Amino acid sequence: MERQVAIIGAGISGLLACKYTLSKGFHPIVFEAKSSIGGAWTKTVETTKLQTPKPAYQFSDFPWPSTVEEDFPNQHQVFDYIQSYANHFDLLRHIKFNTKVLSIEYEGPSEEEMQSWSMWGGIGDPFGSKGKWKVIVEDAQNFSTEVHLVDFVILCVGRFGDIPNIPEFPPNQGPEVFHGKVMHSMDYVAMDYKNAADFVKGKQITVVGFQKSALDIAMECSLANGTEHPCTVLYRKEHWNLPDYLPWGVPLTYLYLNRFSELLVHKPGEGFLLSLLATLLSPVRWAFSKFVESHIKNKLRLAKFGMVPKHSFHTEINSCLISMVPEKFYDKVEEGSINLKKSKSFGFCKEGVLVSGEAQPLKTDLVILATGFQGDKKLKDIFVSPTFKDYIAGSLDATVPLYRECIHPRIPQLAVIGFSESVSNLYTSEMRCRWLAELLDSTFKLPSIKEMEKDVAKWDEYMKRYSGQYYRRSCIGALHIWYNDQLCKDMGWNPKRKKGFIAELFEPYGPLDYVSQ
Repeated sequence: MERQVAIIGAGISGLLACKYTLSKGFHPIVFEAKSSIGGAWTKTVETTKLQTPKPAYQFSDFPWPSTVEEDFPNQHQVFDYIQSYANHFDLLRHIKFNTKVLSIEYEGPSEEEMQSWSMWGGIGDPFGSKGKWKVIVEDAQNFSTEVHLVDFVILCVGRFGDIPNIPEFPPNQGPEVFHGKVMHSMDYVAMDYKNAADFVKGKQITVVGFQKSALDIAMECSLANGTEHPCTVLYRKEHWNLPDYLPWGVPLTYLYLNRFSELLVHKPGEGFLLSLLATLLSPVRWAFSKFVESHIKNKLRLAKFGMVPKHSFHTEINSCLISMVPEKFYDKVEEGSINLKKSKSFGFCKEGVLVSGEAQPLKTDLVILATGFQGDKKLKDIFVSPTFKDYIAGSLDATVPLYRECIHPRIPQLAVIGFSESVSNLYTSEMRCRWLAELLDSTFKLPSIKEMEKDVAKWDEYMKRYSGQYYRRSCIGALHIWYNDQLCKDMGWNPKRKKGFIAELFEPYGPLDYVSQ
């Protein structure tokens, strides 16, 4: 009998999930709320470019076309590449566009019975419990609803988009008291480029945040208004945003994305010798971090602008927070078309923004909140069952509890792809989809629920140790080879993909190392 797999989302992860489930003979149906594939790449700020060097952001079996020569392609080039991939593997016919998933509900054994299971799905098989998922969808054009019964669900909803993260404000200091306009970066990005440029023209603008979208939007505002109407960037914490991936001429991948770099950190499930080695090599880890920091400080003149972060670059990369600074961003700061202002908190008054510690409000016409998204809420809200909602969200003082960052041990016939982050989300999602396809095809079985939960706890401990306050991002950024090793061993692949001891230890790993052998 042909197994039907529902895939929710047609971004990078959804397309990969579709391709690899098809390769194993399953029947995928992809639900996409928008009218296009591409996820976060469907629409971006005009100046947005790929944040990862092109060789690390490509499909293992579909290289970038030779016509794209830039190391950091723009949004149009990335989107075209994704579309070419979907067309090449004939994935579009499996996608239902303009179809929003309202909820998913499990129909099978009772929750009491499932709580007594010692193996995932009862017997450790992806389809072992013989249950079905009821997927309720809505047509975005005529608002009619449909119900689909499927054998397996893959959630590819991502962390970014749909549910904006809006800061909480003190009483009587929320956006409602402000006479100007407040919007989230999501709404700014939704405009076409010309309308966005016209919208910010001639306005006094405050952008809240200091991650990639905040910097890009601030740059566009400064280009539109110059020093006549400087854009203010209101931020809580400085970050080690990169000017390039070549600190002092050394590729960053040789410092952080090879096996030697992973010997410098304590890894989940490592033995005594590797633990001892990580402790002994900790001065090298510190030196690598300082080496990169010195390059960033020098090239961007951070000390001059009071923008030197207090945490290390090592923490930054372990939190998947590294991003590229827009070209000439600090030149705009120096000329006065961008003002940087640090504040632990802020609120609104009639005239503008109340900055903590300042007596006078910051007069402004428009506030753009580049404050991120509530990815875990999006993940949680899709379930009907309150029990499954609690399971998937986990505890607020722990990472989202997914084994191999894909499977919740206590939710049967379901996987999550693309929620936890890495330095190259395409690369990581492809490995996860290959692993999941092999699992669905019974190439291997999962360990007991207790063993999976122990493994989840080890990864949680690792993320808290190296990501600090950002552990909820579930970042495997500086440990992606160790992570991929676990996936390879599960699938029966050789995790060592290089030729020779020196290459294995010091050469960076990337997507092409995992081309099928």
